[in-house]
Parts: sequence; C-alpha cells; structure tokens
Amino acid sequence: MDLRIAFPFDNTYARDLPELGVPWRPAPASAPQLLHFDDALASELGLPSDAMDPQARAAIFSGNVVPEGAEPFAQVYAGHQFGGWSPRLGDGRALLLGEVIDTQGRRRDIAFKGSGRTPFARGGDGKAAVGPMLREVLISEWMHAVGIPTTRSLAVVATGDSVMREQVLPGAVLTRVAASHLRVGTFEYVAAGESEEQMARLVAYAIARHYPEIARSDSGQPSDAAAAPSADAPTTNAWTPTSAQAIAFLAAVVERQARLIAMWMNAGFIHGVMNTDNMTISGETIDYGPCAFMDAHHPSTVFSSIDHGGRYAYGNQPVIAQWNLARLAETLLPLFAATEEEAIEAATEVLVSFTARYDTAWRKGMRAKLGLPAEPTAGSDALVDDLVATMEAQRLDHT
Repeated sequence: MDLRIAFPFDNTYARDLPELGVPWRPAPASAPQLLHFDDALASELGLPSDAMDPQARAAIFSGNVVPEGAEPFAQVYAGHQFGGWSPRLGDGRALLLGEVIDTQGRRRDIAFKGSGRTPFARGGDGKAAVGPMLREVLISEWMHAVGIPTTRSLAVVATGDSVMREQVLPGAVLTRVAASHLRVGTFEYVAAGESEEQMARLVAYAIARHYPEIARSDSGQPSDAAAAPSADAPTTNAWTPTSAQAIAFLAAVVERQARLIAMWMNAGFIHGVMNTDNMTISGETIDYGPCAFMDAHHPSTVFSSIDHGGRYAYGNQPVIAQWNLARLAETLLPLFAATEEEAIEAATEVLVSFTARYDTAWRKGMRAKLGLPAEPTAGSDALVDDLVATMEAQRLDHT
C-alpha cells in the first residue's frame, strides 16, 4: 500500500511565528483502527480522501504516517486556569499538523488531539481515550449543525494502546479542524515575555488571518496599503499594526465572543472549563472536555467535577468571557496608545461594550426560540425576561 499522500498544506503559523512552539512528531500507534471519518468535511478541506482507503486513513490520522507537506508543530501558550496564572502551558497532547485553504478560501488548521506527549505535557501521558474523543465528535458536530461556531471533528482513530485514567481505557487520536488555534493564552504567553515587537507580529498575524478587513480599512491602515496582508496568506513581516488597528482587533474579538457566548446560553451549553487558554481569537468553541447541555434551567448549574466553586457555572459564562477578554486587552495595552492611561481608557471602552453586545445577541436568540420577530417589539423583552424567571423558579427543562 502506497501511503505517500500529499495534503495541500501552507503552514504559516510554524513559518511566521516559530518561537511560539516546537517542531514535534506524533507518537506511533501500535494498531490503528479507523472509528470515524467525515468524508464531507474532508472534501470541504480539499483533502485527497478518495486516495485513502480505511487502512491509509487510520495510518495518517493516528500519526503513524505524516502526509507530505505537513510540519507537525506543538504550540506554546500561557493561561489563567480557574483564575490562577500559569505562565507556560501549551499543547501537552495536541499537535498542529498543518494548515490548508479549504474549498471556500478559508485557512483552517488540521490538528491531532491525543497523539502523545510533547515538551508541554507537564507530566501528562499525552494520550486520549476513545470515549471522550467520540463524544467530542458528537458535541462539536451538533454545535456546527445548529450554527454555533465551533471546531470540527474530521477523524477518530483507535490506537490499539491503553490509556490509564481511573481505569484502563482504549486510546484514540482525534483530528480536529479549526479556523486557528490562536487563543487568549497565546497572547498572554507573548506578553509575559515583554517583547512589544513579538506582540505586534502576533497581532498582525491574527488580524491577517481572522480580521483582514481591519488591515484593509481606511481607518488606521498601514502606510503602504499594498503591504497589507491578504486573508489567505498571513504574514508578520510586511507591516506593523497601528494603534487604531490593535484596538479594532480587540473590538472584533469582543464582538465574536459576545455572539458565541449568547449562542451557548440560548442552547443551554455549559463549556465547563472557560480558562483563557480555551478562548479562541476566531470566536470558535474549542476544547470539549467536561461540557454538557443543561436540563433543568438554573444559572448555578455546573458540570465540571473540578469546578468546586462554580466559577464556570452556566450563569457565569458571560461574566467569565468578559474577564478573559480583559486579560487579552491587558496584553495589547502597549500597542494601544503612547501612555498607559490612554491605553487603559481605550481598552476599557471596548471591554465595557461586551455587556451590550452580549445582551443584544442573547435576546435576539431568545426571540428566535419563541418565534418572535428578529428585531425587538413592544413587550418582547418583557416576555423573554418573564419566561427565564419562570424557568429558573420552576426548574423547567431548558430546551
């Protein structure tokens, strides 16, 4: 069987930001067996899936065979975990295989989860179990089907190896597809290094990849408009974002996260671990660990067994999102203005807007659930508020 298969990779992250990770190789799987493969998603990504039989797919998506053009890269980032600062986290059991431009012209990451230990594993085994990986397929694909921005699940391969948790479990590797794996924690890691030049390059990359309209805008655009990056070819070498562009970037992330959290709340979704390293710059839901959908409606509902204080309870998610975004804003302050006072004022104005952005998106979603017009009408807000109060008081089923 010939497994010399090439994917159409164009790996800008490893090329433009090499200091934010290390080249690495996935651990071999002893007896890979394909459990799940999304042919439609593979086609959307432009992958040569027709050239891969189940055995070839198992070999590639277990990490045993690395496709031509791949540059496996373990990303490093920091993060606030349950409010506590961790200066160096990273992909302990994940690995960015590469980036492709899909059939709609969007740049997307293809990454492994459970492919073995990396230098960022912090004592973990770097593995994943079959059950949680198949669960991520079900939840992430449901989220995608109902229009909630999310990472996707391309494949799950059983490794044939055992994983030790509370008991011995069969191991697996999930292949995750994302708009990118840029997180708030990525910016926190760079900010901890106190390099304004490195932060400017990271912001330039993030704008080019996720918010190219900011680079092309008349307000605060680069002095040489021709040097502004295009959406399909991020680069950090041609330009430096202006203060106006950096502030616009924060505002764009705030808007996407406000809409995302509103969708979570409308659907009764509880993420479970809203650490800053689990909040994407793209506005996608990521890292389906201890997550769930609420049954009996109550804001104090918690799913994660390690969330003893209820920090990430259902009703706290909007507040935590704004808190996480404040951590992002702190990393960007040196790019906002010449003085710290002016920078803080600019950041605060954007962060305060989260509440109104979220409320607008949440109420629009609630009106849709009730079959009301998309725009608010006389009495619609009161009807929504009365319904939520009744659901909470009587612990009614959220859906």
